[in-house]
Amino acid sequence: MSRVHVIGAGMAGLSAATALAARGRQVVLHEAAKWAGGRCRSYHDTALGCRIDNGNHLLLSGNHDTMAYLRRIGAEDTLTGPDRPLFPFIDLASGEAWTLRLNHGKLPWWVLRRSWRVPGTGALDYLALRRLERAGRDDLVAGMLGGLGTLYDRLLEPLAIAALNTKPEAASAAPLAAVVRESLARGGAATMPRMPKVGLSESFVDPALAYLRTHGAELRFGARVAGLTVTDGRVSGLAGPNVDEIVGAEDAVILATPPWVAAELLPGLTVPQMHEAIINLHFRAGIEPGPAGLYGLIGGTAEWVFEKSEVVSVTISAANDRLGQDTDELAAEVWADLRRGFGLPRTIPPYRVVKEKRATFAATPAQLARRPEARTALANLILAGDYTATGLPSTIEGAIRSGGSAANEI
Repeated sequence: MSRVHVIGAGMAGLSAATALAARGRQVVLHEAAKWAGGRCRSYHDTALGCRIDNGNHLLLSGNHDTMAYLRRIGAEDTLTGPDRPLFPFIDLASGEAWTLRLNHGKLPWWVLRRSWRVPGTGALDYLALRRLERAGRDDLVAGMLGGLGTLYDRLLEPLAIAALNTKPEAASAAPLAAVVRESLARGGAATMPRMPKVGLSESFVDPALAYLRTHGAELRFGARVAGLTVTDGRVSGLAGPNVDEIVGAEDAVILATPPWVAAELLPGLTVPQMHEAIINLHFRAGIEPGPAGLYGLIGGTAEWVFEKSEVVSVTISAANDRLGQDTDELAAEVWADLRRGFGLPRTIPPYRVVKEKRATFAATPAQLARRPEARTALANLILAGDYTATGLPSTIEGAIRSGGSAANEI
């Protein structure tokens, strides 16, 4: 029976592997690390004495590929979130707090209600979002939307930074338009916040591995594929420090590694080469439970605050300029924001700072032009990963979509 070798057990690889297993294909999953999940996993932190996620990921109810993936692996009920589309915000400079509320239907009548929209904005201001309908790859977010005053400062800029992980002055508006098209433009029913009840691994990773085992997949951890053997325009072998695999004439390979690894394995492959960092800080503390499980912060160091069972987690996106900052100094700066926003005590609790240096590719026009298609010049080799040409920015939804597309190519 022919096999499909999936190289990489991050979200793209797990998506591809489970989609193939669901169709009865024989899957061999190769992962260099001793664990799966890549940038989307949980682990026990000894300093905090509890389990944390290696990053914070905000999902929306309209992330259809992600929801289909969770249904496939039996994990749809592991997410939580409000039953209404709402997003609380706090302006740290003014102390003002408000909640953006959307109606469920596609017709956005919510903009007519002053208490539902961003303070200081009028209903007609939101018509400017239609500018994104004509966004091309070379159009920049700040160039298209930066002149919208309060609406930009209090909603569109935080949304863009969170979605694209790139400063709006440099970020292309095209992937932001794709996000809006699949969420806000579809109405509030597609824009309800969703987060794991327990952790990323418990929702996205562990159920996928259990599903693969149940469906007869072979899981190989600590198996780094360092080279591909090519014969007659096909991958005929996988090689590495502890990998020596013959790829049969009817076998296929899905390369679901980070872009820099894919470029090493496939000389000449064009991939995004500039990346943006994300810094997450986890404090062993609690805040008063809110209606949505998260808060947007305006005017602070971090953009988003997530309530979790044992920690308060905050995210700093597009954080290349913060990578060299001392962790204690950064934690004190963020804790000061949390104190202002939530009335927390002066003393900083135990914390963990997680710096993901290459969290996403930079969503600039130049880097978007370097995104490859899934098909390669090798007949039996398909690419998967959030860096491929999905049309979406580098998100869980993009990664999972790419894995499903790769499986379809097979």
